[in-house]
Amino acid sequence: MLNDVSAVKFGAPAAERDINQGLKDYFIETGAFNRLKNHRKTIILGNRGTGKSALMKMLAKHFRTENAIVIEMTPEDYSYDLLQSALKKESDGSWAKVSAFTASWKYLLYVIALKKYQEALKTSFKTTAKNSHKYLRNNHKGSQQSSFDIFISYLNRIEGLKVGPYEAGIKSKELQHLYKLEEIIELLPELKKLAARKPIIFLIDELDKGWDGSEDAKMFVAGLFQAALSLNELSSNFKVIISLRKELHDNIPTLYDDYQKNIDLFEGLEWDEDSLFQLITKRIEHSISGLAYRNPKEKWNLIFAEKIMDIDSFKYIVSRTLYRPREIIQLCTESQDRAIEKRRNKIGINSVVSAEAKYSENRTKDISAEYKFQYPNLINLFEVFRGKECSIKRSELEDICSKIILGDLKTGVKLNWLDGQNEEFIINILWQVGFLLAKTTATVNNEQCHDYFGIHQISLINLGNIKEFSIHPMFRIFLGIKE
Repeated sequence: MLNDVSAVKFGAPAAERDINQGLKDYFIETGAFNRLKNHRKTIILGNRGTGKSALMKMLAKHFRTENAIVIEMTPEDYSYDLLQSALKKESDGSWAKVSAFTASWKYLLYVIALKKYQEALKTSFKTTAKNSHKYLRNNHKGSQQSSFDIFISYLNRIEGLKVGPYEAGIKSKELQHLYKLEEIIELLPELKKLAARKPIIFLIDELDKGWDGSEDAKMFVAGLFQAALSLNELSSNFKVIISLRKELHDNIPTLYDDYQKNIDLFEGLEWDEDSLFQLITKRIEHSISGLAYRNPKEKWNLIFAEKIMDIDSFKYIVSRTLYRPREIIQLCTESQDRAIEKRRNKIGINSVVSAEAKYSENRTKDISAEYKFQYPNLINLFEVFRGKECSIKRSELEDICSKIILGDLKTGVKLNWLDGQNEEFIINILWQVGFLLAKTTATVNNEQCHDYFGIHQISLINLGNIKEFSIHPMFRIFLGIKE
C-alpha cells in the first residue's frame, strides 16, 4: 500500500547506524557537502544533531570513489581520560601546551600518512619514497602502537624537556628540533610526491565523545585545529577535515583567533524548513516504491494528515525543532510508532501530540546536557518558567531574570555562571540555546513576516530592541507552559 505507515523508515538518529540503512540513497548533497568535497572548506561546525557525522560518512564514501586513501579517526582513536593521566598539568612546568599538541598532531598525521602509503603502494613505496621507507623501518617497524600511543609518545618527548631536569641550552635545541618536526621535515617532498600519485584524506569526527572540558581536552582540540590548518597547505591532495560541535568550539578560547583568521575554511551546518522537508520526503520515497515522480507534498501527505490543530502538519512538526535533522527524524519516528500502535493509516494529531510529550522531555534534557560545560545545570534555569504563559513581555521577562539573580526565584542549585551577571545576560543565554523566540520582522521565502523567530531561523538580531518573547514549542509540554 502506498500509504502504509509502517513501511516508512525515517532512518536512525545517528549516522553511524544509518549508513547501512539507506543513508547513501537518501542523503542530500547540500552546498556544504559540495564545498567540503571540493576542499573549499575543511572544518565543520554544527550543533548536536545537525548532521555532522552523516556528512563525514558520505564524504568518506565520495573520496573512496575518487581513489583516495581515506582515514576516518573517531573516539576509539583517542581518549581524554588517558590524556590527563599521561601528562603533567601545564602549571607544573608552564610548557605551552598548544604548541606541543600541535607538533604532536602533525607528527601523528604524517606518520599515519606514510604508513598508509606504505600499505597501499607496497613495493613501489620503497623506490618512490626511499627516505620515508627508511624512517618507518627505523622508528615504526612492526609497531603495533595505536594512533593515540604515537601521539602521546611524541608529546611526552616534548613534555620531558619542558618539565624535565635538562640544562637550558640542551632543552632549547632539542625542543626546537621537536617543535619543528625536523626528523620529519626532510620526508615532506616525498610525501608530496606520494599525494600527487594518490590523494589522502583524514576525516576526524566526534571529538565531543568523552569530552570533559579539561585543560588537556581543550589543548588537544586547539592543537588539532592548528595542525590541520598547517598540513592542509602541504598539497591539494593531502587534506585534514575536522568536525566539531559548535558549543565546544565556542568553549575553547584559543580557537577564537583561528576562526577569525580562517573563517573562509569553516563550514557551519544550518538547515531551513525546505531542506528539512526534502530530508524527510526523500526518506519516504526511499521506503515506498513508485513515488519518484510525486512532488514532495504528495509524498508527505501519503503518510501524514494534512493538518494538525488547523496548522499544516509539517509546519507543526518542524516548529517543534531547532531545525536539526536528528530532531525531526526523532519526532516523526515517535509519532509513527504511536500511529502504528493505534492502527492508523496516517500519522495524525493524536499520534503526534502523544509522541510530543516524551519528545519534549527528552529534548529539554538534551539541550541542557549539550551546554553542560558552558552553563552547568541549565535545566534548572528552564524550570523557573514551569507553568508560565508561553508569551512573555520583556518587562515580565526582565523581572523573572532579576529575581533569579537576587535569589528571590530559586533555581534548585546555585548557577555559578550567573554570578555578577545582569538580566540581559540571562535573556541572551536563553536565546542562544534556543529556549526563547523573539517577536520581530524577518524575511521568510523572500517575504517580510512579523512573527516569533528563534536563533535557528535568524541569528543576527538586536535582542535589546525586542519587546516580546515566546518559549519555544519544543520545551512547552515538558514544562507545562500554557498556550
